Amino acid sequence: MQLYVHCHIKCNSQIWKQPKCPLTDEWIRKCVECSVFEKNEIMTFTVTGMVLESIMLSRIREVQIPYFLIHEYPWILSASDDQTIRVWNWQSRTCVCVLTGHNHYVMCAQFHPSEDLVVSASLDQTVRVWDISGLRKKNLSPGAVESDVRGITGVDLFGTTDAVVKHVLEGHDRGVNWAAFHPTMPLIVSGADDRQVKIWRMNESKAWEVDTCRGHYNNVSCAVFHPRQELILSNSEDKSIRVWDMSKRTGVQTFRRDHDRFWVLAAHPNLNLFAAGHDGGMIVFKLERERPAYAVHGNMLHYVKDRFLRQLDFNSSKDVAVMQLRSGSKFPVFNMSYNPAENAVLLCTRASNLENSTYDLYTIPKDADSQNPDAPEGKRSSGLTAVWVARNRFAVLDRMHSLLIKNLKNEITKKVQVPNCDEIFYAGTGNLLLRDAESITLFDVQQKRTLASVKISKVKYVIWSADMSHVALLAKHAIVICNRKLEALCNIHENIRVKSGAWDESGVFIYTTSNHIKYAVTTGDYGIIRTLDLPIYVTRVKGNNVYCLDRECRPRVLTIDPTEFKFKLALINRKYDEVLHMVRNAKLVGQSIIAYLQKKGYPEVALHFVKDEKTRFSLALECGNIEIALEAAKALDDKNCWEKLGEVALLQGNHQIVEMCYQRTKNFDKLSFLYLITGNLEKLRKMMKIAEIRKDMSGHYQNALYLGDVSERVRILKNCGQKSLAYLTAATHGLDEEAESLKETFDPEKETIPDIDPNAKLLQPPAPIMPLDTNWPLLTVSKGFFEGSIASKGKGGALAADIDIDTVGTEGWGEDAELQLDEDGFVEATEGLGDDALGKGQEEGGGWDVEEDLELPPELVRGVLTLRRLPLLLPIWCNNSQLPVDHILAGSFETAMRLLHDQVGVTQFGPYKQLFLQTYARGRTTYQALPCLPSMYGYPNRNWKDAGLKSGVPAVGLKLNDLIQRLQLCYQLTTVGKFEEAVEKFRSILLSVPLLVVDNKQEIAEAQQLITICREYIVGLSMEIERKKLPKETLEQQKRICEMAAYFTHSNLQPVHMILVLRTALNLFFKLKNFKTAATFARRLLELGPKPEVAQQTRKILSACEKNPTDAYQLNYDMHNPFDICAASYRPIYRGKPVEKCPLSGACYSPEFKGQICKVTTVSTVL
Repeated sequence: MQLYVHCHIKCNSQIWKQPKCPLTDEWIRKCVECSVFEKNEIMTFTVTGMVLESIMLSRIREVQIPYFLIHEYPWILSASDDQTIRVWNWQSRTCVCVLTGHNHYVMCAQFHPSEDLVVSASLDQTVRVWDISGLRKKNLSPGAVESDVRGITGVDLFGTTDAVVKHVLEGHDRGVNWAAFHPTMPLIVSGADDRQVKIWRMNESKAWEVDTCRGHYNNVSCAVFHPRQELILSNSEDKSIRVWDMSKRTGVQTFRRDHDRFWVLAAHPNLNLFAAGHDGGMIVFKLERERPAYAVHGNMLHYVKDRFLRQLDFNSSKDVAVMQLRSGSKFPVFNMSYNPAENAVLLCTRASNLENSTYDLYTIPKDADSQNPDAPEGKRSSGLTAVWVARNRFAVLDRMHSLLIKNLKNEITKKVQVPNCDEIFYAGTGNLLLRDAESITLFDVQQKRTLASVKISKVKYVIWSADMSHVALLAKHAIVICNRKLEALCNIHENIRVKSGAWDESGVFIYTTSNHIKYAVTTGDYGIIRTLDLPIYVTRVKGNNVYCLDRECRPRVLTIDPTEFKFKLALINRKYDEVLHMVRNAKLVGQSIIAYLQKKGYPEVALHFVKDEKTRFSLALECGNIEIALEAAKALDDKNCWEKLGEVALLQGNHQIVEMCYQRTKNFDKLSFLYLITGNLEKLRKMMKIAEIRKDMSGHYQNALYLGDVSERVRILKNCGQKSLAYLTAATHGLDEEAESLKETFDPEKETIPDIDPNAKLLQPPAPIMPLDTNWPLLTVSKGFFEGSIASKGKGGALAADIDIDTVGTEGWGEDAELQLDEDGFVEATEGLGDDALGKGQEEGGGWDVEEDLELPPELVRGVLTLRRLPLLLPIWCNNSQLPVDHILAGSFETAMRLLHDQVGVTQFGPYKQLFLQTYARGRTTYQALPCLPSMYGYPNRNWKDAGLKSGVPAVGLKLNDLIQRLQLCYQLTTVGKFEEAVEKFRSILLSVPLLVVDNKQEIAEAQQLITICREYIVGLSMEIERKKLPKETLEQQKRICEMAAYFTHSNLQPVHMILVLRTALNLFFKLKNFKTAATFARRLLELGPKPEVAQQTRKILSACEKNPTDAYQLNYDMHNPFDICAASYRPIYRGKPVEKCPLSGACYSPEFKGQICKVTTVSTVL
């Protein structure tokens, strides 16, 4: 519960209650603010609503709630014009004790912060100290609180008093208006109408006057001690607030108002804040600047604390005092500039009157004693600001706002005329930033000229990045981030004051406001990292740690979570592998990140961690991923979703999805028109029948028009009662019998037979020449990093290459994957035409030596004949399954070959011999019965739990996961450049896929994807092997090499391998001076997020290509026209050209290779 006391001259005080709030000392510290007005009333203010609780009658001057008693007793203290001081219980609304002794108005009464004392001030010119320990002890007795709450009062039989006067302080010549205790020392301060502020000291036996502060010109209204410093604050009816030094008893500062008299003062117990009430209201102020002066260089922080210059090592956390500062200045150090070359510092002190500002030049002792630091002699001069501009020179902005250059002896070496400015900041060697009211200017001190300027009002702080490439300009409520040339990169506005900032290692600016730590990226993105209890001043940011100083100049280390800004930075820098890792492993805030990704054009990234189907649907539509959108639409099954999907699919020409959407939404009109434009007359006739069933005459007639079915149109018109139109339609189109029958139905007397137009012409819809069964062709674009990751995440996540991109080298890929540039990013003009430029060939590896006919090898036939003498269980396996692997396990190799031939078109079984024998060996188990008997065999079934002996099928030893593990080995061989060995391994996996047993649709999809992966790698790597064997003497041969490298970039490879392929193609085309095509390879390479050094080299090549975006030679390569690679000739087969395919691998071939053995599988025939 919170209570608020309002005291008034009308003989009463009012207690206000704020319900639902605990009674704690925080209320005392933060919630009560009092002001004294000219009408002799003290008002208590709060920002929340209040309810009147009770009224206590008495003429009250001042009310105070005891800080130390608030946890134990519900007491408040009042001073009144009835010359008494009363202690009240605000719970029972009764008076606990009355302190009498003053003989005039009591103006003020205060509890001691920690002892059982009360001090009071009265117009009888005295200050009294009261001992209330008796009252406290009385309330410690059992039942005292209960009786107090009930309002029970009785006579003290022993005559003891609750409160007695301990000291009477006399010394003021006029009435005393205020008295207050010191928070920690036995001191009292008082202010009176004699215009004096007196300091009193007391002990257990007596109290006496210590000193008097004179300087006010009118009655002193209030005086308080500073909670943490040896200062006294007083205000007066002379319209001023004065600050006194307790040790010197002299005035330090004076604050004046023109028309308002001051009446009351209050000090915040924790913060450096004071409140003063005056005629027009109240003001809240602080005495001095709380921001510590510090400078950071490398791993060292230098800062000023308690008149000492201290040094903090960030790595070891060693904090030592290196020297003692010169005394004499009554103002704290405003800012600091450190010179690491000379180990010197400039300390600037800013006075309230700017003309009195000074700076001190110190050289830090090298061998300083941290326990007793020396006080080296500094050089002090007048000046607003001093900043180092060179190793032995610093610039000073003097009181006339002119720029002086001084040496280490503090001697003027040069005067520089600068534009109008009121502050200077460091901007690198020889440069300064000049601030005026509306802008900041980059000024070259040596050349005496302005280099650049940016608009920002009243910059307070300037923070440069470690490499001086970026600068953050901090104003009161704004931040502008610029580059080295002072070109504004982003502007950030804050509603709360900006306090400090520092640059992160990754180039993110971390800054603080009064209650937040925030980040800002140079692209303009910013956000909150964490909240703060108290303001801090950031000195350094490294990793997850923020090093800072608080307002007490204590070094602190705060932990932050950098995931959000690192995620955005990685996305901006195209480090997609980091993005994907953070998406899958970090706890990112869903909606904010999704909104950011959508805003920045990366909806495909959000698809990784969005599980809500509705959100996935909208994201998939935004990035044009029809497959994912279709899955989400099926899960949602919402009409609006199907309509949106139909619109996007129609824009992409995917009429099959459009048809499904129209069917789900029952949009029969659009569906009929879709069938018309695609030439699907059969489905159009079905739509006509559906319209007839639905009794939709309009749709029925429309479909009949689309089909050109005249007799159906006549029938529809006749059924609708439109005999005239039916007759005209039949007669015009030559349906004479139908026309005559309709003519007979007319009544000659009532109806007129319409005349037939002799000039009528036949209008029939054109017959479709070639119905469109496939979707409209689309341009082939490079698959982005995230699209490949989404695909692998769905069906074949385990099929992705488990290879760290940072560990991938180019040693095995030859010299084509590396390109050495000169300093300007170019190669010599003579390079690119010789053998050395285009790389050397690779020795030819061995291949398969395979029979051409279909006859079985003799040894394989003997194996089949021998294996026929098997237990009766094995023929059952053949009868129960049509899978080739089951027949192999049963030993029936011949039927297994027939099944492979019929199912996947295998015609050459030589490569399958070893696989057959290995598979058969896995089909039985062996165990020993008795030592004297031969081993016995068992034939396990895989469905032994669900089926009997006659319905059994053999257990399979080869699993899909086994092939996936072997796939990782193939990826590693590809990475190190062992292409021939990798091709053999890929082919072995491909031939093993038909021998798998899969149980569900997911495994079927993974097996099909496994075939696709093996095919793409076999074709691509075989083409790369062939490319390396080609000679390079002539231009045509070099062009052919470049073409094959370009075709390889269109293979569906893992990103880690596609990076190497693109690097090879990029370097070859760059050497051939086909800069336009090379630039496209460079952009595709950067999209995949390569290593930083690779990305840097690629950007150099891209920059060189963009200067001359032309191709020197015409090649047989069109990146925009979709094509397949012929697995035999390694030439493109563009969309629309005839193509033949292998039934097992799906490899594409030109028509001239029809009937030949597939180069990919070596076992099937191209059909």
